[in-house]
Amino acid sequence: MYRVLLSTFHSHILSETHRLFYWNITMKIIIIGAGIAGCAAYLELQKHLPQPTKSDESYEVTMYEAYDTNQSITPDERTEEHTHSSTLLVGGGLGVAPNGLNVLKRLDEELLKDVVRGGYVTAISNMKNKNGWPLFSMNSFSSDDNSKNNNNSSPHMLATSRHSLWTALRGRIPDDHIVHKRVAQVTARSDGINLIHFSDNSPPVEADLIIGADGVRSIAKLALFPGAEEDPYPPNYEGLVGVGGFIPAADVKGLVEPGSMNFVFGGNGFFGYFFSESSVSAANRNSPYHVSEPGDSLAWWSTYEIEECPDRKTLDMVDVTRQLRERHGNWKEPVVKRIIQSLQVENIYPTWTLPALPTWERDGVVLVGDAAHALPPSSGQGSSQALEDVEAFALLLAHHLQDGVTPRARGNAIKAAASQYVNLRQPHVNEILEYAQKTQNSKREMGILKEYSMYAVMKIMGESFLDIF
Repeated sequence: MYRVLLSTFHSHILSETHRLFYWNITMKIIIIGAGIAGCAAYLELQKHLPQPTKSDESYEVTMYEAYDTNQSITPDERTEEHTHSSTLLVGGGLGVAPNGLNVLKRLDEELLKDVVRGGYVTAISNMKNKNGWPLFSMNSFSSDDNSKNNNNSSPHMLATSRHSLWTALRGRIPDDHIVHKRVAQVTARSDGINLIHFSDNSPPVEADLIIGADGVRSIAKLALFPGAEEDPYPPNYEGLVGVGGFIPAADVKGLVEPGSMNFVFGGNGFFGYFFSESSVSAANRNSPYHVSEPGDSLAWWSTYEIEECPDRKTLDMVDVTRQLRERHGNWKEPVVKRIIQSLQVENIYPTWTLPALPTWERDGVVLVGDAAHALPPSSGQGSSQALEDVEAFALLLAHHLQDGVTPRARGNAIKAAASQYVNLRQPHVNEILEYAQKTQNSKREMGILKEYSMYAVMKIMGESFLDIF
């Protein structure tokens, strides 16, 4: 009996030792936030992480998201839980620039087609003033393309909605890899065993690598500055809000150039519009290299100055609609005149940005997307820079993990990849941020002299800012 008990005890010890060894050899990666950046990060890691060189090596990637990401939710079933702007069903239109579309192409060409089908390809951006006078136009080719005369060499700009882009990404992630749980705190530890604490007081989770893709109010960001009593780099309300919506394209038939994104500037705000979809019968509606016949809907948006950040829960949208009509009532640009006759404002989006952070990483906690750099909408690069972030970090991490995922190797790999990622990406994004902050002033209230000076400068400067991208 003694020998049987001893044998059983030894078997238990060996089994437990193997279990602990296996857990230690498994590289645990956690992504906080299942928005655009978080979903793209998951897909990039799955694509690029090297195959384990030993049978007992492995990766484990888990996502934590505070809001329900169930895509089967119908519009009638949506609640505040399902409508957070950083993740799911609300959030206005956005542009995915050629550099962002190229990231999607390298990630998954079928994904790129799905994303393009959800929006409308625009080949030219037209800048006008409130009277309809043209200021300048620019093509949407990527600036790193050397063959701009060949339309197949570089994608155009894609005008789409935040929800449509997110849906295409989220649909490729297994449901059981996203845990519906709110993160309360992230702790970065120099020994490589980082901790995530939850709002429901459930046991904390350890991870080798934590990717903070949790937006402008990032919890993960606070782990980079552990000595601070409060957020040393809080988000900043820019004093600007955006409203937008859709009207039937038939209302502006013949007035909008197919394949165009249009920006109209005035002394008391800004207005933009574009076709929001391709015709369902268009042969190339899933190609970012072709301008298709427009569909039945035109998207519009307006940005203007409000000193105090509005509370969407208490706003009277009927009054917001009335004020918007008054604001643009004397504008003579023909499409704006048509739009304000029938528009109804349903949502309002304050503009939040982040100051330039000194770093985006610390001891295995790495920030991407809006958590690292919430760019103003005037940059036209918010989603595209987030996509570039996650691709760059995934490639660097994969490169440094080529020798395996043993505890020592993974710690060195994370440290090297995070450092190189910040050194590569931060200067470029900060340059875009600096430019966007300057151009954002064109959407604020200004006197008549300043307004017409702005038109003159825009006409002279033309496409000079393209060198940034």
